[in-house]
Amino acid sequence: MKYIIEKSLSQSYSYADYRNQIKNLLKEGKSTGNEQSEALTHYSELNETRMNRLEKTIVVADEYVQKLQQLKREYIWLVISEGWCGDSAQIVPVIYKMAQVSPKVELKLVFRDENDDLMKLFLTNGTRSIPKLIVLDKNTLEVLGEFGARPIGAKQLILDYKAQHGVVDDKGKTALHMWYLHDKGLSIQKEIMELMARLELE
Repeated sequence: MKYIIEKSLSQSYSYADYRNQIKNLLKEGKSTGNEQSEALTHYSELNETRMNRLEKTIVVADEYVQKLQQLKREYIWLVISEGWCGDSAQIVPVIYKMAQVSPKVELKLVFRDENDDLMKLFLTNGTRSIPKLIVLDKNTLEVLGEFGARPIGAKQLILDYKAQHGVVDDKGKTALHMWYLHDKGLSIQKEIMELMARLELE
């Protein structure tokens, strides 16, 4: 596992570089990842707009700012993502804002399809769901915890929608993005901070 994590970190991106990778591919009419289609490029373009908006509007709650600034241990937050993923577009900017606040957190991003060995270690119910935040001890690279692929409220919305309609169609995806819009990143912050609080106590 440590070898796979080291390998992924060696080809990881800063948040700014991650954004630039997606932008540069979009200029060529491409999306990130192994698969290419008009739909995935379209989703990537939508997600660019979402991420630009979230970077301007997301605010880290005051209580979390204080806790993030007072972390005792040093961490790497390693995020598995892709530019076409709607959940990633909603969650990654929140993670970025939180990491920015803390001198003890270094944020690194990797693309899922370029890091299949890593993804296989962090499946969600056997699926390669993203985004996935892996919390590492910065000094030992030990895996301390993980978050993702969705916060509990978003997860429940999709489960309920699937139970009712049998499939998550465009209407279901719209409902999911409305959930994220109304939540303003607070559920993501809360769940990550609960994880960090547990790690600080260990």
